[in-house]
Amino acid sequence: MTTRPAFDPRPSMQLVLVACLPGLLALFWQYGWGSVLQLLVALPVALACDALVRRLRQQPAAPESSLLNQPLLGEGSALVSAVLLALALPPYSPWWLTASACAFALLLGKALFGGFGQNPLNPAMLGYALVLVAFPAHLNQWPTPGQHPGLGESLQQVLGVGGGLVDGWSQATALDHLKHNNRLTIDELFAGHVAFGSFGGRGAEWVNLAFLLGGLFLLQRKVIRWHAPVGLLAGLFVISLLCWNGSGSDSNGSPIFHLFSGATMLGAFFIATEPVSGAASERGRLLFGVGVGLLVYVIRTWGGYADGMAFAILLMNLLVPAIDRYAPRNAEAQP
Repeated sequence: MTTRPAFDPRPSMQLVLVACLPGLLALFWQYGWGSVLQLLVALPVALACDALVRRLRQQPAAPESSLLNQPLLGEGSALVSAVLLALALPPYSPWWLTASACAFALLLGKALFGGFGQNPLNPAMLGYALVLVAFPAHLNQWPTPGQHPGLGESLQQVLGVGGGLVDGWSQATALDHLKHNNRLTIDELFAGHVAFGSFGGRGAEWVNLAFLLGGLFLLQRKVIRWHAPVGLLAGLFVISLLCWNGSGSDSNGSPIFHLFSGATMLGAFFIATEPVSGAASERGRLLFGVGVGLLVYVIRTWGGYADGMAFAILLMNLLVPAIDRYAPRNAEAQP
């Protein structure tokens, strides 16, 4: 088995949090306060779970090296997992769903396997997948970009004290509409349906561009390597190009549409690059990314879920031992 060298995760964790800011701002611009409220729910739940596990294992309540020198934050992995999960969930998910997803992610995805550096599955995607399977209706509805409520109504929605979303304010995503379309051409969908934007899902295209910007920042700062993101985007682009049949009513969508819809850029630069559950070698990371991209398209087009990023990541996590066996780390390769 490939041995992964120990490293200090704190500088990388800090930069990942900074890189998430463009995506958070884009979500706020398109959908309002929802994602901010999801963060306010996710962060304390994740930190509480992390502290609980340390206490149960009789570990120090505060690690010797803590993120931002704040003992409660630990080495930062719980914080980053909570942020990524909150950004991936629909902005106005009920608080209990977000709390459940965070608890699943930290307790089942990380603590169950021995804590930081031991998880074979991506914790954030495991938490997301579990609530997606358990409560699919809640994760299928996104607010219409530009028609979001104010802070007070947003709080009522997340806390579940002000009634449900009004008709016409909440909608299925562009990926979901395309998946179930059987009569309109692609041109008609983009011209006449509110879920479609200029080249991707309405709202989602700008959120994806923001996460792309954050991902390029991580590449420039050498926090992540290019292999997994490029592999994922290339795999998704190639298979969507090969299966694309133009603007017909049976079209599965263009490569550009798939790149800028759903959670593509978040998955490529922030999820597939997670170092613990990903492949060890450069070639292995490239293969890992390609596999995720192919699976995302397969699930989006023929599977039971509109996006599929979480399931694609988790399935490839299960294949990492085989990838590491056949694409081992070179002796001179960097971690």
